[in-house]
Amino acid sequence: MSDQEVSNKQVALKNYVTGFPKESDMQIITTDTIRLRVPEGTKDAVLVKNLYLSCDPYMRERMSASDGGFPPFELGKPLTGYGVAKILDSTHPNYKKGDFAWGFTGWEEYSLIVSPQILFKIEHTDVPLSYYTGILGMPGMTAYAGFYEICTPKKGEYVYISAASGAVGQIVGQFAKLSGCYVVGSAGSKEKVDLLKNTFGFDEAFNYKEEADLTAALKRCFPEGIDIYFENVGGKMLDAVLANMRIRGRIAACGMISQYNLEKREGVHDLTHIVFKEIRMQGFLAATYYHLYPKFLEMALPYLKQGKIVYVEDIAEGLESGPSSLLSIFTGKNVGKKLVVVAPE
Repeated sequence: MSDQEVSNKQVALKNYVTGFPKESDMQIITTDTIRLRVPEGTKDAVLVKNLYLSCDPYMRERMSASDGGFPPFELGKPLTGYGVAKILDSTHPNYKKGDFAWGFTGWEEYSLIVSPQILFKIEHTDVPLSYYTGILGMPGMTAYAGFYEICTPKKGEYVYISAASGAVGQIVGQFAKLSGCYVVGSAGSKEKVDLLKNTFGFDEAFNYKEEADLTAALKRCFPEGIDIYFENVGGKMLDAVLANMRIRGRIAACGMISQYNLEKREGVHDLTHIVFKEIRMQGFLAATYYHLYPKFLEMALPYLKQGKIVYVEDIAEGLESGPSSLLSIFTGKNVGKKLVVVAPE
């Protein structure tokens, strides 16, 4: 097996993107062959077979030629992102053949990862491995860090989550309910609003596309105002939230998906609320909090196994579906966490 040579299908970036990305900005390519072992003399490396790939909004930033905080993808090279993989060969002391891991990998069938920066060995395989692209991976850590570490919730507080049925929002909402908070979420379709109320247990939810006045919609949902806002959207939604925040409210700025495809991004119109209401708004990245991953698992795994948290995935089959799957998260076509199955476990 280890000396076997196989072809390696990849999803590569064909053109740098301005405005809205198209499927034609990416291409499926097949390399001649890859040997399924770590090359001789390469230390601290793993050769992996990718099983699941995660479609995440931050990847849009990397499709632009300019460095917006994340380095751009290389043209003609496979995209990189979070995934779940099986170790086929290893010269790394932390991983052996047959282990499963989640972390940063290539959008391809097989990847050679040298000196992995973000790679976690999967110790708990009694839950679906795909969950490590979502609730037990980066989105789960994002929800945990943003909600507990940044927003420090107290029982009875009023919590609002935008893009609430997505990979992160659905987890935050359930954490908030388990913390004894009143929780409202917004999403972009009736199906998603029903999911928030009936599956994830939100107290209230609304379709933002049906609201002519977002400030009024939030006032209706939160007559007393908002203590905690988990920000996934930005733009007009942030303006409306600031007008409805309570004194000493907290905002965890996790993402701003309404802005990523705009050539000219929108500003915020009234930041005086932050001053007069003593609001704290903090941006964050999950990777800053990965040292808390064991603590997060201690909390999340029992909740999952007891059915206190449910997780909804939107799964696409085959690497060929990668480009359309990635684009679907920017048009709201996904319902829940979008991921691509590259190979069966």
